Order: sequence, then C-alpha cells, then structure tokens
Amino acid sequence: MVSVEEIARAAAVLRAGGVVAFPTETVYGLGADASNAAAIGKIYALKGRPSTHPVIVHLARSAQLADWARAIPPLARKLAECFWPGPLTLILRRAGHVLDAVTGGQDTVAIRVPAHPVAQALLQAFGGGVAAPSANRFGRVSATSAAHVRAEFGAALDLLLDGGECAVGIESTIVDVSGPQPVLLRPGGIGVLELEAVLGVGLASGSAASPRAPGTLKAHYAPSTPLMLVDSDMVPELVRSLDRQDKKLAVLSFSIMRPLLPGLVWLAAPADPAGYAHGLYANLRELDAAGCDIIIVERPPECAQWLAVLDRLTRAAAGSSAADIP
Repeated sequence: MVSVEEIARAAAVLRAGGVVAFPTETVYGLGADASNAAAIGKIYALKGRPSTHPVIVHLARSAQLADWARAIPPLARKLAECFWPGPLTLILRRAGHVLDAVTGGQDTVAIRVPAHPVAQALLQAFGGGVAAPSANRFGRVSATSAAHVRAEFGAALDLLLDGGECAVGIESTIVDVSGPQPVLLRPGGIGVLELEAVLGVGLASGSAASPRAPGTLKAHYAPSTPLMLVDSDMVPELVRSLDRQDKKLAVLSFSIMRPLLPGLVWLAAPADPAGYAHGLYANLRELDAAGCDIIIVERPPECAQWLAVLDRLTRAAAGSSAADIP
C-alpha cells in the first residue's frame, strides 16, 4: 500500500505544478492542481486531450463543494449525501474563480469525491481540488492498474501512486444538476435505478443543450485493434467466417462457449454486470496486446444493469476502424 511519505511527496508535486497519477475506485486518474492552469495544461498535453473537453475536479469531502460551485440545488446535496465518497460526478454551475482549463470554457464544473483510500489520502494532504481525467491517452482504453498507467506514459509522469486494481473498473456516473431537472450524461459506477430511487424523480437523457462532460464523445475508450460489438447469436458464425479469411481473432464473451479453432484468443468475462465492468478495461487491454486483426465483443443485454458497460463498448467500437473489416 502507498506510504504516508509517498502521499506527502505526491501532495508536494501537486503544489509545485506537477502531475500525479493516482487510483480511484473507478479508474486511475492523472491529477494536477485544479487552480493552476499551467499544471492542467500538462495533463492535456500528456493525454493529447482537446482543450474544450472538461475535466473532473476531485475533492476530499462534500463540504468543499461550495468552494467550486456557486449554486448547489437540494437534489445535488441529496445525491452527494447518499453517494459521496463514491463513483458519482455532479455537474454544477461553477464558482467565479474556477478556471476555463477545468471547465472547457463552460459555465459548469464537474465535481466528484472519490472513495479510494489512496485518493482520499492524497486529496486530504493536498487540501484543494485536483483536476483528474483518466490516466490514458485521449480516446483510448482507461487504466485500472498502475501497470496500465506505466504502459501509457512511462517516465513522462512526475509521480505514480500504486494503489492496486480499481474496484469498480469503469468511470463514474455523471449527473447534470445545473438545471431544473437532473440529467444523466454518462452511466457509470452507480446505476440509474439507484439514483432515481434517491432523487424521487426520473433522470432525463442528455441532449445537444447539455454541458459537455468527460467520456461522452461518440468515439472513446477504444483499443488500437479494430473492435466489433456483436449480438450473441451472431458471434459463432462471424468468428468462423473471419477465421476462414485467415483473420487472427480475439474475442470477449460472457455467455458463449469457445469454438474449437486454432489460434483463437478468447477471454471469458463474468456474466454479472459488476464483475464484467471490473475487468472490462483490463480485458480490452489484454486482447489489444494479443496482436490480432480484430476484437469481437459479445454485446451485453440492453437493460439498466448493463447500461454503463454497453455505453463503454459502444463508444469503443465507434472509436475503432472495425468497419474496414469485411
């Protein structure tokens, strides 16, 4: 586990305008002082991230919310009370001092209080807000272990805190509470049904008028290898068809038996949504490293419990060039 000395060193790096990779319960983040535009610029440069794409400000406790948002509606306080610390990000009207580098030039700011003990220790030691997008190249597969972060950035980081594997494995749920009705902008670590039970109202869907939010571009979370998202009943025949074309295939499945074909790279994922989500990015990274021509992923069910996983896989497929595969 990360030592007290490592946490103190990481906090000092943040104060000096450096970049620290650290674990949250969702994925690893690239952290910088959220009040330092130059430090945030280093994150954008490392990731190759567009400057108009906002980042999430991570805080140690919900009591700091008023330091970053100028209006906190009752529903926002209710969600914070129930789900923080945890994998929930709230979009609120930003306070006057919040930098455009954090918000992408918008009038809203994304805020989260993570639950991971290493993230909590770092945030408490630092004292302020830490802007932290996921610790991967922009648009690519997120990192859920320190090894993933090292593979992405090597020695380019000022410091990496190794807190083990992330428990949730996919990013936080993002809810816009800056307007009259709460809006789901990104499904994630907390389910829609859980949120609506607390809110007492339904979540609206995002629209063109919604604030831009992290991880919501059509193409995102994509491996370098072309990826196809395929219905369960179509996977076996597609695998055989591509195999006859001498394509080297990698498959991620949760309900289908592995065909007896030589050279096929096959990963069996858990059949429950939480287990599948926990291993999703590690599995995609493993399949991406297998040197195959294409990754075939069995499409999960289209229901509330699988919404976040299906969201990530749909964007991963859109971010690949699988359409070029005959």
